[in-house]
Amino acid sequence: MSAPEVRRRPGGRSARVRAAVLEATLELLLARGLEGLRVSEVAARAEVNETTVYRRWGTRENLLIDALLDATEQLRVPDTGSLRDDLIAYAVDLAEFLATPVGHALERTLAVAGDDPDTRRARDHYWASRSALSTQMITRAVDRGELPATVDPRLAIEMLVSPVHFRIVLTREPIDAGMPALLVDALLGGLARASGTPPGT
Repeated sequence: MSAPEVRRRPGGRSARVRAAVLEATLELLLARGLEGLRVSEVAARAEVNETTVYRRWGTRENLLIDALLDATEQLRVPDTGSLRDDLIAYAVDLAEFLATPVGHALERTLAVAGDDPDTRRARDHYWASRSALSTQMITRAVDRGELPATVDPRLAIEMLVSPVHFRIVLTREPIDAGMPALLVDALLGGLARASGTPPGT
């Protein structure tokens, strides 16, 4: 997969600088890898001063997380009208994304980023942004009566995506075609047993 094209946003110079820097970051990340990425080279490719990059992002890790968060906007959150179908489609898309060079870079960056306050804020922002989107599938299902209101949306999503992350990132094993449905059915069965209601009711 080639580096995703940066969506050119309307706005002034600040928006153009951000778009150029994020595009350059992804291009160099895919070309050089995490260890070979240098802020100085990002600045040169984006045609901005290196001090501009540090002033806006503070650290290389913050820049990486912002660039990768921008790239993950391609991960859609399905709305099929069925929780099971939504979750299966989401798990399939996630597995496909994590298997790409950008997906691998995202996981490695989040894993090795330090715990200084700026980096922690950047990492927290990434997970909060992804959670706010993905948990919509659960809250919509609650509204439709497919799940009880006692279900924790974030925990439900974490229970689905954790095995995908583990398989793709840690064991480097492929996700076969039937695995997303197996994970979703196990999750929904567990939620149903915990609430004392049949799945999907």
